[in-house]
Amino acid sequence: MATTKVVRYTTTPQSADENARLVAAVYAELAQTRPAGLRYATLRLDDGVSFIHLAEVAGEHNPLTESPAFAAFQAGLGERVVDGPVALDATVVGSYDLL
Repeated sequence: MATTKVVRYTTTPQSADENARLVAAVYAELAQTRPAGLRYATLRLDDGVSFIHLAEVAGEHNPLTESPAFAAFQAGLGERVVDGPVALDATVVGSYDLL
């Protein structure tokens, strides 16, 4: 059974681009390693400082926990944010080719 997580947070204006760069590094790594059981997307909202991560993980194991790029992203997150992060479990009510 898949677990769906939604994480939202707001960065400082000065750290938003760095945050986006770190997120992009996670996706570059995922493109190379192609871990099974993970569907993942990150959105940057129009305000330029708010981010939403959507993850669907099949089974108990989350491949992001083994990602060096994800660890680097998380390492300084507390210093980059002014609100959050807030992590929520979610139930997919409907999806068209996303989740």
